[in-house]
Amino acid sequence: MQQIINILISLTAFLFAVFIAGATEIDIVLRVVILAFIIQWIAFLPAYIFQTEKFYDLTGSLTYLSVVWYSLFYSSNSFTDLNGANIAIVLLITFWALRLGSFLFMRIHKDGEDKRFRTIKPSATQFFMTWTLQGLWVSLCSMCALTAISSETGVIVNTLFYVGFNLFLFGFIIEVIADKQKTAFRSIPKNRDKFITTGLWAKSRHPNFFGEIVLWTGIAVMSFSSLSGLQYLTLISPFFTYLLLVYVSGVRMLEARADKKWGDNEEYKKYKANTPVLWLRFRG
Repeated sequence: MQQIINILISLTAFLFAVFIAGATEIDIVLRVVILAFIIQWIAFLPAYIFQTEKFYDLTGSLTYLSVVWYSLFYSSNSFTDLNGANIAIVLLITFWALRLGSFLFMRIHKDGEDKRFRTIKPSATQFFMTWTLQGLWVSLCSMCALTAISSETGVIVNTLFYVGFNLFLFGFIIEVIADKQKTAFRSIPKNRDKFITTGLWAKSRHPNFFGEIVLWTGIAVMSFSSLSGLQYLTLISPFFTYLLLVYVSGVRMLEARADKKWGDNEEYKKYKANTPVLWLRFRG
């Protein structure tokens, strides 16, 4: 029964992404969304055969690079009719994908495994579902940008463009700093079994996820003026990112693991009571 459910979830995820892509009425967008899933399904085969998740995050980042550059290539007649704003949004997503992909790839190779996958890998349908959901993640997060890039006007430069650009930079900087702070904290042997409460982690229990949500909100705002009609459905990007990080693969799992490990620790209880789960506390 569980195997059937996993397959149905995978099918629903694919059809949902295809539906929104189709609603844009832009052929390039539909093609790249399908491409995003195909890349995941191809990568799933060796991952399942060799029972490894070590290139899962890296594949996600490479998929982002594939879809945004594919869209830019075909919307600009093979790079002969380039829109400066299109290039800007593609480069922003490129920098983010390269940074996050390399960071997660190095981290998993240093740690040896991603504990989230321990019970997932042995099940073909559950592991396949996980890869399919990554295709959904790439598709929904990038679709507003893909639509804007591929629209007749391309990405439009106006006040909203600059607001979105600054939101992206703010979120990106927050994510990078948070990751660096936690990496530095973990590199100290005596901190192996401790939880971080310094830097941005004193203002949020998950500042890296806060940064991620803000930067994708920035991409959505940058894309907004190029959209029309049902294309506004692609603005689901920041909402999907929030739901994914808070209720699926991020906060929910990490909070449960932390509660299990430090739930009886008085310092942890105090930290948890006084520190927001996600949003940065700018006071105090």
